[in-house]
Amino acid sequence: MIQLFYGFECRIFQQVNRHFDKKVLNLFFRTVTHFGGARFTIAATLLLIMFSPRETRIVAIASALALSASHIPVHFVKLLFPRKRPYLIIEKTKFPANPLQDHSFPSGHTTAIFSVMMPFILFIPQLSFVLIPLGLCVGISRIYLGLHYPSDVIVGGLLGSLTGSLCFYLLWL
Repeated sequence: MIQLFYGFECRIFQQVNRHFDKKVLNLFFRTVTHFGGARFTIAATLLLIMFSPRETRIVAIASALALSASHIPVHFVKLLFPRKRPYLIIEKTKFPANPLQDHSFPSGHTTAIFSVMMPFILFIPQLSFVLIPLGLCVGISRIYLGLHYPSDVIVGGLLGSLTGSLCFYLLWL
């Protein structure tokens, strides 16, 4: 059963990664992937904490707390499940120069973007129309760039969403 799932996952991965050489997609995914990176997520939460009105500031604090808290389980899961990145395993994978070398499961970028987004989605549900597609694009970018399997991204999104929701409710209620 596990082999069947892995084979299915590899086929999905290859369907996304095969478009790596398309200039417009490359520009888009190489840009959007950074929205889940440490520089962007930390800077965004700090700027929102510093320059937002009171209620929004509490949400931004929940996002910052979620961002910090979400990386504790990411760290331990990567240690417990040391899964090699797909570009190291799957032949003909296309990937950028100097790719990440740590383990792939779960996706830290996807965890980060969803942990930061969820408090804002819960506070202003209308933002979900912009933020959820943004988070999904970050997740897809990780597959497109050859750095993560689809399950890495799915688990990262779930982990970030859970952490972001918990932090929001801890500070808001």
